[in-house]
Amino acid sequence: MKWFVWGMMFLLAGCTSAPKDIDPVTQFQVERYLGTWYEIVRQDHAFEEGLSNVTASYSMREDGGVAVLNRGYSAEDKEWREAEGRAYFVNSSDVGHLKVSFFGPFYGAYVIFELDKKDYQYAMISGPSRDYFWLLSRTPTMPAAVKNRLLAQAQALGFPMDKLIMVTHSK
Repeated sequence: MKWFVWGMMFLLAGCTSAPKDIDPVTQFQVERYLGTWYEIVRQDHAFEEGLSNVTASYSMREDGGVAVLNRGYSAEDKEWREAEGRAYFVNSSDVGHLKVSFFGPFYGAYVIFELDKKDYQYAMISGPSRDYFWLLSRTPTMPAAVKNRLLAQAQALGFPMDKLIMVTHSK
C-alpha cells in the first residue's frame, strides 16, 4: 500500500501542464464523467506495478472538486491497494484538464485528451508527460477495434507503446 501512495505522490509532485501537443477535450461534462472507470491499458509505474483489477472512481466533493479513489489488486501480496485523492480543474470546468493530488499540496496533471463524448464509455488520459498514459473504459473490457483505434491514436501522439501494460480484470 505504501508504494502505491508514494508512487502516486511522485507522479503528482510534477507539473500540472499538459504535455506538448496533447490537447485536453473541450465541452467536458464532469457529471457524466463521475463514477467508476476500469483501467484497460496503462504505462506501468512502481505505484501500480503488479496490480490487476484497477479502477478509478470519481465523485463530487463538497468544495466543488472531484474525489478520486484508485483501487487495484496485488496478487503477490493478496490484498487490495487504494489511494484517495482530490482533483480540481486547471482552467475551466468544461475542459478535461485537471490537477490531481494524493498527498498534501502536491499536484500533477490529469489530461483527458480523448473521450467518447456521446456516451462517456472510454477515455484516454495523460499525466504531465508522455511517460504517463491510461486507457479507461466504463466496463472491464472494450471492443478490440475500439481499443486498437485508440492505441493507434496514442502512438501517433508519441506515447511509447513498448511500455504499455494490458490490465487484467477477473470476474
